[in-house]
Amino acid sequence: MGTLGKAVYTVGFWIRETGQAIDRLGSRLQGKYHFHEQLSRHRTLMNIFDKAPSVHRDAFVAPSASITGDVHVGRGSSIWYGCVLRGDANSISIGSGTNIQDNSIVHVAKSNLQGKVLPTTIGDNVTVGHSAILHGCTVEDEAVVGTGATLLDGVVVEKHAMVAAGSLVRQDTRIPYGEVWGGNPAKFLRKLTEEEISFNSQSAINYTSLAQAHAAENAKSFEETEFLKSLKLKFAQQDEEHDSTSVALPDNAIPDQSPKVAA
Repeated sequence: MGTLGKAVYTVGFWIRETGQAIDRLGSRLQGKYHFHEQLSRHRTLMNIFDKAPSVHRDAFVAPSASITGDVHVGRGSSIWYGCVLRGDANSISIGSGTNIQDNSIVHVAKSNLQGKVLPTTIGDNVTVGHSAILHGCTVEDEAVVGTGATLLDGVVVEKHAMVAAGSLVRQDTRIPYGEVWGGNPAKFLRKLTEEEISFNSQSAINYTSLAQAHAAENAKSFEETEFLKSLKLKFAQQDEEHDSTSVALPDNAIPDQSPKVAA
């Protein structure tokens, strides 16, 4: 780096340091409310190289999630808090109505030892449980990946199949339609019942509805949130006063019901 380059770098460094110092000062001035700020330095959607995420306008992406690179998220899908979807070496495709639950990781592989291209493809109405890891695999429509499960390169989970919580599915494993696999390494356990298949499909629909509620709440400004909070507090106090106050009636409010003696 030449003299000019060092000078430009130094100026950039001090600008960034000054900006961070101003940010810290602003946070102190905001006091206990600084963490309510709607805008943050965290970037939920980020390009990498020439690759940019594509998220349907009706999808929900939690503010603390990270979607980077060649990632497509379909209509009505939800990417929950703390999730990481990294489409840098290859692409990630998520269909409609699918939920990727909190702290899950979805990544890709450029290729494997056999030279296969390994994007990650997740179909429609799929449920991926909390803290799952999906890497260079395919999960077909209305399948379920349990909490904490790991799917390695080349895995295919067919439609209506299920990976049990905490399982490790080895490379190039295919889990057939309607089967439950579990363990480390994952093996066939049993067939899903029709009731279980229906429940899993309904679960994905329920998550879509829940995501809409979270999206509406996250879209509120700080002022709206504070206003609603004050309203709730006001009505809560009114309810408490109503419950704890007895109304005193005048003496003549209730007619005298004592028996009358004939003269």
